[in-house]
Amino acid sequence: MDQSIRLVIVTGMSGAGKTQALKYLEDLGFFCVDNLPPSLMPKLAELFGRTDGKVSRLALGIDIRGGRFFNEIIGALRQTADIGVAYQILFMDASDEVLVRRYKETRRRHPLAVQGRLLEGIQRERKLLQELRGLATFIIDTTNLTPADLRKELHKRFGQDPESPDFHVNVVSFGFKHGAVLDADLLFDVRFLPNPHYVPDLQPLTGEDPAVEDYVMKWNTTQQFYRRLTSLIGFLLPHYVAEGKSLLTIAIGCTGGQHRSVCLARRLADWIRERGYSVSVEHRDMPRRAARAEEGQP
Repeated sequence: MDQSIRLVIVTGMSGAGKTQALKYLEDLGFFCVDNLPPSLMPKLAELFGRTDGKVSRLALGIDIRGGRFFNEIIGALRQTADIGVAYQILFMDASDEVLVRRYKETRRRHPLAVQGRLLEGIQRERKLLQELRGLATFIIDTTNLTPADLRKELHKRFGQDPESPDFHVNVVSFGFKHGAVLDADLLFDVRFLPNPHYVPDLQPLTGEDPAVEDYVMKWNTTQQFYRRLTSLIGFLLPHYVAEGKSLLTIAIGCTGGQHRSVCLARRLADWIRERGYSVSVEHRDMPRRAARAEEGQP
C-alpha cells in the first residue's frame, strides 16, 4: 500500500463551516467525501492508499449527522492507524452564540435539537465531541472568520505551496456570434475596434499571426483600450487574491472570435503572466475556423 497518502478528517460543530472547509480542500487538490460513516474510514483510506499515487490527498467529512454511526469514530481512528495510514484531524468550532445565529439565518434544524431547542442541541453536541476535539491536530475557530479568512487558514495548513496563493487566471477569446462565455467573471466586448476580417490579406489569418496583431494594435483606439484594460486588471487581481478567489475567468469577445479577441487575449495573458500569476489562455472559437478550412469553407 502507498504510504504517502495524506488523510485529513474534517469534523467539529454543526454550523462551524465543515462543508465550506471541504469545498476549499477540494480546491487544494483533495479528494473529498462528506458525511462518511466512521466505520468505512479505514476501508476507504486503504483503498485510496493502493492507487499508486493517483490519489494522494483525501479529506473525509465525519460528524454527528452520522447518528449512531458517529459513536464508532474512535475505534475507526485506531483501525486506520493500524493499517499504516497516518491521519490529521481538523476540528471546526465556533461560539454558541454564532452557531445559534447561523442556524437561525439558514432556518436549518440542528441534528441534536429536541423539539427545536437549538441551544440545548448545540450544548449536547459540544459534549459529545469533547474527546474528538482533544485529539484534533488543528482547531479552527470560525467565530470571527470570513470565508476568505477560512480559505487562507486552510491553504496555510494544507496547501502544497504555502508561499504561493492558490489562484489561477483563465483568459478566453470568443466570438459573440457563437454565444458569450457563460462562466466569465469579467467580459470585455472589443467589437468596436477595427476589424481585420475586412482586410483581404488578413481575413484567412487569426489573431495569433503577427500581421493580424500588428494591424489590431496599430490603432490609437486599441492602444488606449489596452492601457486601460491592463490598468483595471492590475488593480483587480490582488484584490481577488485577498478575497480568496481561486479561479478568475476573463473573456474577450469580438464578432467571430478569430482576430481581435484572440490577439488581445494572448497579449493580456502574457501581461498577467509577467506579473507572477498563474495564467492560461483559451481561444474558444478559433477551432471553428480550422474546421471550416478542412471542409473547404471560407
